[in-house]
Amino acid sequence: MPLDFNTSLIEEFRTNAGRLGGPFEGWVLLLLTTTGARSGKEHTTPLGFVEDGDRLLVVGSAGGSDRHPDWYRNVLVHPAVTVELGADTWQATAVAATGAERDELFAKVVAVAPGYADYQKATSRVLPVVVLHRLPADDHTPPDRLDALADELVKVHDWLRDELAALSEGLAARGTAELTVELRRHCLTFCSGLARHHGGEDAGLFPYLAREYPGKAGVFERLQDEHATVSRALDGLRELLARVDETGPERLRPEFERLRAELEAHFAYEEAEVVPLLRAAVPDSAA
Repeated sequence: MPLDFNTSLIEEFRTNAGRLGGPFEGWVLLLLTTTGARSGKEHTTPLGFVEDGDRLLVVGSAGGSDRHPDWYRNVLVHPAVTVELGADTWQATAVAATGAERDELFAKVVAVAPGYADYQKATSRVLPVVVLHRLPADDHTPPDRLDALADELVKVHDWLRDELAALSEGLAARGTAELTVELRRHCLTFCSGLARHHGGEDAGLFPYLAREYPGKAGVFERLQDEHATVSRALDGLRELLARVDETGPERLRPEFERLRAELEAHFAYEEAEVVPLLRAAVPDSAA
């Protein structure tokens, strides 16, 4: 779609909570906001979609063009996206399906929206199918007790450890296209979840604790430095992941093992230093 047409469509979507008129009256679209692969700027694109259980499927059809749409190129580098559907807005991880799974999902899409089959006939390019996995909503409500926040921190760490274990098992198997798809799903979900977790700590939790415990300033400085180191490692992992179909999962192993060691040490240090502070009955006593 032309840029100016997209802009007016996006404005109408947001003004009317997803309801559209004119030639799109009765259509159900979503808005997908991605981060530019090169520019780093946000871009919003109206897209058709098909529901598949608790996830959404979108196709990089570009109207049957011989070139992949920009939004698809963006998600290969930056899989963290924002989805607007009706009046709801939520964060998601965008995962491009490959191999047999891509074919199976494309068949599901065509069964609901046959027009995509015509787009595929118009080009020799294999139309990519991207799966949008909704991420749990952040809860910004302050907990009644700080130890409730401690429980949440350990819970998030345990979830991230589970994703690390799933990644490790996938890399050890070094297998089929189906394995590669599963590896990509776990890795991108993990990367997005970790980035959001660290961002929340840096913006809210650590500044609060630094005020309550001025004698622990060095702890929070170290944790924020570790966050920056992990972020750089994640960038490298994402770049490798974008080429996993060409290089194979085994190329990810050295980068992954380095990242895993850093994260395990980081989680252990954070739990040893931060959780006791959150569980303390009188925060100022540790200052």
